[in-house]
Amino acid sequence: MSIIEAIILGIIQGLTEFLPVSSSGHLEIANYIMDKFGEGKEISEGNLMMTVVLHAATALSTIVVFRNDIAEIIKGLVQFKWNKETQFLLKIVISMIPAAFVGVLFDEQIESLFSGQILLVGCMLLLTGALLFLADRAKNTAKEVSNLYSVIIGISQAIAIMPGISRSGATIATSVLLGVDKVKAARFSFLMVVPLILGKMAKDMLGGEFVLIADSALPMGIGFVAAFVSGLLACTWMIALVKNSKLVYFSIYCFIVGAIAIFTTWM
Repeated sequence: MSIIEAIILGIIQGLTEFLPVSSSGHLEIANYIMDKFGEGKEISEGNLMMTVVLHAATALSTIVVFRNDIAEIIKGLVQFKWNKETQFLLKIVISMIPAAFVGVLFDEQIESLFSGQILLVGCMLLLTGALLFLADRAKNTAKEVSNLYSVIIGISQAIAIMPGISRSGATIATSVLLGVDKVKAARFSFLMVVPLILGKMAKDMLGGEFVLIADSALPMGIGFVAAFVSGLLACTWMIALVKNSKLVYFSIYCFIVGAIAIFTTWM
């Protein structure tokens, strides 16, 4: 993988991890396009390693953006009381269960979905667009994320494992449609994914799938930086967009990209 390709994939991952347009779907499309221009085999062979590295970068950018929130949660936990920080962390844990369940039991089936199935990506992008359109029209309320809502949001996150369904888009849209305050919905959506990303990275490394090749160290390092910087910008921007009800623009974008992906497979 060249440095240019690493930068492109890093920027795509950083932006689309937080913006509701599906990072997995865009990475599949990017790999598909690069394959058409050659060197696709090389990208495919290093895809798992690069995916782990890029997700590590976006997890770190989330931690940086929400460092104050995370510090408050840790501060509340060490008090060993049933306070709001402990309750919030419990909701995060509850939301993780559906995705962890699907990831463990259906790991091989999920991996088979990430094999250049652009038609599937296109259809799921259309679904993401529909969710964002509905969420943009929903009225904002002051509701908090409850334990029941955590389960429902967690189920939407599990479904978003499919390439083309935006994880942030699905979880934020689900939260907003349930009546959760938009800013709190975005905060919960971004914080709930960090443990899952770290868990997935640990699983890959313990399984011996994370093997770093000397020649790929530099591109992966540059890809990490690109994903981290673009992730910082996208995460901050996304919070403002959700607050100001601007999801409809991403809905239109997903409709366009999804339609193009479907049309490409027909051609």
